[in-house]
Formats: sequence, structure tokens, C-alpha cells
Amino acid sequence: RNCSWYKLVDYIPFDLYTQTTLNLMEYFNFPDLVIHLAWSNLPNYNDEIHTNMNLPNQILFLDNLIHNGLKNLAVTGTCFEYGFVEGKLTEELESFPTTQYGIAKDKLRVHLEQYIKGKHSLSLKWIRLFYMYGMGQNKKSLFYQLNQALESGDPIFKMSGGEQIRDFLPVEKVAENIVKISLQNKVNGIINNCSGSPIKVKDFILNYLQSKQKNIELNLGFYPYPEYEPMSFWGCNKKLNSIIS
Repeated sequence: RNCSWYKLVDYIPFDLYTQTTLNLMEYFNFPDLVIHLAWSNLPNYNDEIHTNMNLPNQILFLDNLIHNGLKNLAVTGTCFEYGFVEGKLTEELESFPTTQYGIAKDKLRVHLEQYIKGKHSLSLKWIRLFYMYGMGQNKKSLFYQLNQALESGDPIFKMSGGEQIRDFLPVEKVAENIVKISLQNKVNGIINNCSGSPIKVKDFILNYLQSKQKNIELNLGFYPYPEYEPMSFWGCNKKLNSIIS
């Protein structure tokens, strides 16, 4: 609330877990564009709440908006929709999600595509997020814990082996890309929001420490690699670049 733009924004509360007969387009003052970011219970990627509760409630919410006249919709998906696939991930790849979170997001995308097909003139942008870092991250995230260790003056930081290859973007860039994707209608469908630059987690952390002029010993291999992620994957940003360049 200390932000200079806070008073320029209208905040309209709505509980996604409530059943409603409201016309949500009217309730939200007939928006020209909806950028939908809401999703709960992260980063518990394999919790069945994603498929049992989040998915049906998200469908009801978005269907209501579309049914009542929404013409422009951008929804954040996830790289977990691709599943256990190695290498460069392009939007044309078939999705094979293995986590409950990835499955729920993918089913929501498929539902929206089918719901609007031949029935509604809706511009749908499905924005797949990769690995972001920055202010406001979940306390279980790698970089939140790293920064906490640095602030506490810890001599050692415990982490995985760090050999996994990922695709990182600062949260400010992620947000900027989401806005640019959402405000255009020439490119629709699935769009990767990624750097397109593969890097080992270990090297990314070392670069981060160097940029902050910080030192801490990395206890590599303390934690096992997550079973729900392949060792090496990153996004293709060709489609994204056609929008933002």
C-alpha cells in the first residue's frame, strides 16, 4: 500500500471458492481485459487440491466471465504442463504433465480452448511461466532461502547438487512480459514466458552471488533432486520475442 500507484487501482474482492450466480463481468465493471494469475497452495505441486478444488473453481470463475461477454483473457500456466521432457521446450510440444499442479493447469487450458471454440470470439493467451526469482517469493523457494542465509550471515548454504539446467527470469521481467503479451491480440494460444537461456542452477547461484558481491559456501548435494522435474529443460522464447521485440 506504500506504492505510488496504489490509489489509482480499484480493488474488488472475490472468493474463488464460492459458488455464485452473479454476472462477474458486471461485478468487475466490465473489464476489457482479464489477466488471471490466481492459484493457491503452491509450491505443493503434488497436492490433489490442485485437481480436486482449484481446477473446478477456476473453471466456474472463467466460464462465467466468458459467458457474460469477456473478449480478452490472459491466463498464467506453467512449464510443468510439459511434463518429464528434457531439452528446449517449444509451445508446439504435446503436454504430458506429471504433477497435480501441472495436470490441473493443463486441463484448465484444454477446457478454455474447447469452451471458446466456435462459441465465443475470445482472444486467449496462455502464458507458461518458468523459473522466476525476486521480491515476494515463497519462503520455500531456493532464492528466498539463499537470501535469508545471506542476511543471517550463515557460512554455508545447503542445496541440491546444482547440476540441473533451468530457465530463470527476474520477476520484474516476468511481469513486464505478461503485460506485453496480454495487451496484444496478434499472437494467441500458448506462449512461453522464459529467458530461452539454459543455465545450471549452481552457476546461476554463483552469478547471483557475484552480482550481489556476496560470499557463502555452497553445500552441494545436501538435498536430493526433486523427483517431479527432469534434470535439464528450458523454454523456447521465439514466440515471446515476436511480441516484445
